[in-house]
Amino acid sequence: MRFECGQCGAALSFEGVRTQTCPYCASPSFVERPASSSRPDPVFTVAFAGDAQWARAHLDRWIGRRMIIADSALKNGSVDELRGIYLPAFLYSAVARTDYTASIGEHYTETETYTKTADDGTKTTETRQVTRTEFRPLAGVHLGYITDVVVSASAGLDHPTFARIEPFELRQLRRHSPALVSGFIQEEFSREADECLRVSRGAAIDEVGEEVRRFMPGDSHADLHWSTKVEWESLDPVLVPVWVFALRYRGDRPPLRVVVNGQTGKIAGKLPLSWWKILLLVLGAAAIVTVIVLLILHLREPPP
Repeated sequence: MRFECGQCGAALSFEGVRTQTCPYCASPSFVERPASSSRPDPVFTVAFAGDAQWARAHLDRWIGRRMIIADSALKNGSVDELRGIYLPAFLYSAVARTDYTASIGEHYTETETYTKTADDGTKTTETRQVTRTEFRPLAGVHLGYITDVVVSASAGLDHPTFARIEPFELRQLRRHSPALVSGFIQEEFSREADECLRVSRGAAIDEVGEEVRRFMPGDSHADLHWSTKVEWESLDPVLVPVWVFALRYRGDRPPLRVVVNGQTGKIAGKLPLSWWKILLLVLGAAAIVTVIVLLILHLREPPP
């Protein structure tokens, strides 16, 4: 059965599983939706590495490490929804040509002579080793192949949240088959390929910029300017595994949504903070610093 969430717009398929609420926004508002020929079929799938118990263990550790500043009600929170979802994404690759210019710095040392004046006015001549940098201009072309850029094609999970649970282990990529996703919710592609292509291209160009910086020779560099053109672009539809939690911790607040990478256990979620805990930590840290400063001042005082 194919449905679309009336609140967040996620297009979901529930073959082999049952659910009453949207795993992304906890809304029960579903509208049955006919199949659409405009939505691409997945070409590849990355399988789950752990089960629901494995995902819950990662969630408990994630919350436990943050309880010092988090809302105390989280300790007694209940998981209303725990769903394994095959999330739609696009796998981008391209050939990148980057023209660059920069100033390359080479360090060298030389002996410097200087005059030192003692407390009694006596002057002496001494030497020391000083490191200096000589810059030379450099221009060139960097060619590279961009791989493993993945962007979300889900209406329920935005690009920034998706980026926080990356990377996925793409060496486990398999040709898609219905058997791989049996028993899980499969979300259909709900973002346009053109939009995902623009996001992918932008991420790829940023990645190329970091690679060009690492590529620079010499001991240092300055005034680096670069311009990248991409060619031979490809955009393959893939399904990647995520666990989605809806954690209820207070009756007057919406549930906390947590997304877990189904391979690595990496988590993205906006944790509710306890401001009085943060205030106590700040005051405690300030008190410790004050005690240390007073102790240092006391030790520096000359004996009577």
